Amino acid sequence: MCPKPHSLLNIIRRYSMTVARPHITPNKYFTSNTAKDVWSLTNEAASAAANNQQNKGRELINLGQGFFSYSPPRFAIEEAQKALEIPLVNQYSPTKGRPSLINALTKLYSPFYGVDLKPENVTVTTGANEGILSSLMGILNAGDEVIVFEPFFDQYIPNIELLGGKVVYVPISPPKDVDERIVQGKDWTIDYEELARAFTDKTKAIILNTPQNPIGKVFTREELTKIGNLCVKNNVVIISDEVYEHLYFTESFTRIATISPEIGRLTLSVGSAGKTFAATGWRIGWVVSLNPELLSYVSKAHTRICFSSPSPIQEAVANSINDALKSDYFESMRKDYIRKFEIFTSAFKELGLPYTVPEGTYFILADFSKINIPEDYPWPTEILNKGKDFRISHWLINELGIVAIPPTEFYIKEHEKSAENMLRFAVCKDDEYLCKAVERLKLLKPYIRK
Repeated sequence: MCPKPHSLLNIIRRYSMTVARPHITPNKYFTSNTAKDVWSLTNEAASAAANNQQNKGRELINLGQGFFSYSPPRFAIEEAQKALEIPLVNQYSPTKGRPSLINALTKLYSPFYGVDLKPENVTVTTGANEGILSSLMGILNAGDEVIVFEPFFDQYIPNIELLGGKVVYVPISPPKDVDERIVQGKDWTIDYEELARAFTDKTKAIILNTPQNPIGKVFTREELTKIGNLCVKNNVVIISDEVYEHLYFTESFTRIATISPEIGRLTLSVGSAGKTFAATGWRIGWVVSLNPELLSYVSKAHTRICFSSPSPIQEAVANSINDALKSDYFESMRKDYIRKFEIFTSAFKELGLPYTVPEGTYFILADFSKINIPEDYPWPTEILNKGKDFRISHWLINELGIVAIPPTEFYIKEHEKSAENMLRFAVCKDDEYLCKAVERLKLLKPYIRK
C-alpha cells in the first residue's frame, strides 16, 4: 500500500533530521577566489537596473556578452532541422568527429593552408573553448608555463591553472594617446624583447588570439612571424585561437600555421561554428594542425573530457560549411559587419569619444575618459576594489540603460590601468538594434567634459 502524501513528507523530514550533513572538500581553485566574475556582475547589474527610475519604460540595450540577437542563416537552420530527422545522426559520433564534418573542414581549410589536409589534421570539439582546454590538457604537465597575451579571453586562465600550469603574461600595449584619438589595431603593440624574455625552459605553449578579443586587432604577417620564430627557437607549442577567422576587415587574414613549415608543425589552430554561423549555443568547435602527432594529444584529451560532441549539430555544421562554400556567405558576412560597425561608431564620432577601429571580431573598445561621472555616485561594494571601468559600466547600465563589458577583467591587477577607462561593446546585433544603441549613446552628450 502506497503511503499518503503527508506520510511521505514526514518520512523525508525524519530522514533529513537523522542523516548527518556530509563534509565535502571542494577543489580549492574554486574556493580560493570567491569574487564574482564579470559576466555575473554585469548581468546582475543589468537585471537590477532594468526597472529603476531611469530605465523604467525603456528597453535595456545589451551590448555586453557576445551573443547574437538574430538567428543563424536560413540554410544552417534547415541543415539542423534535417539532421535531427535522421535516427543514427542522433547517436554518438566518433570521438574525433563525424566524417562528414571532418571532410567539410578539410575542404574549407586546405586552400588556406596550401596543402590537401587529411582527416588526421582535424579534431572536432564541443565548442572552441573545449578545443583550447583539450589542446592544453594534451600537452601540459604540472609546473609547465604558458605565455598569454593581455588582454586575454578570461577562460584561458582557469584552463591553464586547473591543469597545474603557470600563466606568464605579456601585454599588448595601447598607444599612449589612446584616450585622445581614434586608433587602429596595429597601434596596439607587443614589446618583442619582453616577449623573448618571457620564454624559459619551462615554457610549453603560447596562446595567441587573432582576430583578437577584445581589442579587435588582426595580427599582421610580420607580427606573427616574430611570434612564430620565437616559438620555433624555444620549441613551444602555439595554440592559435582563430574563432573570428571569418570576421576580419583588413585586406587579408594571416594564419600563423601557414607562415613556415617549422611554425606550422608547432601550431594548433582553433575554430568555431558558433562564431561562423551566429549560433553560439551550438557548441561545435575544432582544432586543425599540420602536425598529426601533436593533434593526437588534443584528441586523447578530448576523449577524456567529453568523448564526443553533439552529433546532429556536427552534421548541421558539416552541411552548412558546404552550403557556405557554394555561396558568398563569408564575404557577405564581413560586409554586414563592416556596415554594423559603421552604424555603431557613428555615435562615438558624433560624441568625440576615442575608440579602436576594429580590424576583426564583432567587438569594439571605446574610451570613456571624457565622460564626467558624479564623484558621489553610489557604487555597489562588490565593484569598489575593481578597475575604474567596472564603475563606468555600472553607471552606464543604470543611467543610460546600455550594457557593456569592463575590459580590465581581461587583465591581471598590475596591468589593468591600460584599460581602466574603456568599455567593450558587442555589435553582433541586428541593424535596428544597433540604431537604437546609437540613439541611446547620444544621451551621453551632457556628461562629456568640455
